[in-house]
Amino acid sequence: MTDPTNPFTVPTGIPAVEAATPAPQGVEPEVLVITGMSGAGKTRAASVLEDLDWFVVDNLPPAMIVPLVDLMTRAGSSVERLGVVVDVRGRHYFDDLDGALEHLRSAGVPYRIIYLDASDEELVRRFEAVRRPHPLQGDGRILDGIGAERRVLAAIAERADTVIDTTTLSVHDLAREVRATVADGAPEVLRINIVAFGFKYGLPLDADHVVDVRFLANPYWIGELRHLTGRDAPVRDYVLSRPGARVFVERYVAALEPVLTGYLHEEKRYATIAVGCTGGKHRSVAIAEEIARKLRDQGLRVSVSARDLGKE
Repeated sequence: MTDPTNPFTVPTGIPAVEAATPAPQGVEPEVLVITGMSGAGKTRAASVLEDLDWFVVDNLPPAMIVPLVDLMTRAGSSVERLGVVVDVRGRHYFDDLDGALEHLRSAGVPYRIIYLDASDEELVRRFEAVRRPHPLQGDGRILDGIGAERRVLAAIAERADTVIDTTTLSVHDLAREVRATVADGAPEVLRINIVAFGFKYGLPLDADHVVDVRFLANPYWIGELRHLTGRDAPVRDYVLSRPGARVFVERYVAALEPVLTGYLHEEKRYATIAVGCTGGKHRSVAIAEEIARKLRDQGLRVSVSARDLGKE
């Protein structure tokens, strides 16, 4: 059905909505439209936004943008950053995009457009590599589909706030470009998980680094400490007072600095450090907490868990 007050057609069965409700006071919504050539990296760009805690919808019919933004800007909504991927896969509805964006503009909802592009030669190579037809190819060649798509997208390409040419970019390079576009000066964040564990129960499967602290004297053999854990002050103080304990923590944290910096550069956004002793109750827990404290002092985001506490 067509709503004369709405600049685009509302799909049958979906109620028409008012212009997007203004965001609650103090909340500035962010709406990002990702579009561009098929095969240019829109899926990768969407994944980067999700890693940055954006709410992302892929292959959204343009007519649904306004209802989605309306939900986002209502009081009580926890969504403040919305990314929508709109392209010619939804070719039956793509003509509604101009109307949807005009609707947002008239409602005072700011948005940005990121347009991803690549050379025809590179797009052909990518389609041949995945052995899939171009969405607009029909009975023709891949180049026919690419040419048709460029004509369809010409107007939105001219309106784009940012154009990223991915012809020579790796997936990591593209991720860096997208982050730089949306970061607005926010620092890059690496999430570090430190897991204390017992070797006798096996290595954590997701460990990027494994630290063995069985070189330290075991509090288990001290009667008054046996029933405690590395989270208790008497055990912690005992472990950290053993020869080499504090030196080890200091040097290990220093050794991690180039590693963690390299992870960020290579678009690895999380790391798991496993700290092990025999049973995972005393030494590993105390050292894991001390490593975490040192890393937090450097401004890093760190969580600590003890996998094997409570096991016999």
